[in-house]
Amino acid sequence: QVHLVEAGGGWAQAGDSLLLSCAASGGTFSMYGMDWYWFRQPPGMRRELVASMTGSGTTYVADSVKGRFTISRDNDKNTAYLQMNALKPEDTAVYYCAVDSTASGTYDSWGRGTQVTVSS
Repeated sequence: QVHLVEAGGGWAQAGDSLLLSCAASGGTFSMYGMDWYWFRQPPGMRRELVASMTGSGTTYVADSVKGRFTISRDNDKNTAYLQMNALKPEDTAVYYCAVDSTASGTYDSWGRGTQVTVSS
């Protein structure tokens, strides 16, 4: 029911920064009751969790991107963000956002995914 639209992917050089956004619309949800997730899937690899944020604002960032990536949200815009700094070639992947609109343990909506390519 919740529709997610991603933006901000593209090409970058090592050391550059990119900001991904994921805007939610439709359905019935509260930004304070909905959990946000950012996943990525490198070429030929399994999808992995990169970062998450609960409706109450508690965040998680994977060790592989800790200190470089930050998850945040804008409640007025119903949008979550993934700020990616100091990009590395190994960050190259398709990035997906997902939400658990009721914080029930189920990903009920997914974005289409956006390609991030980092060259050395």
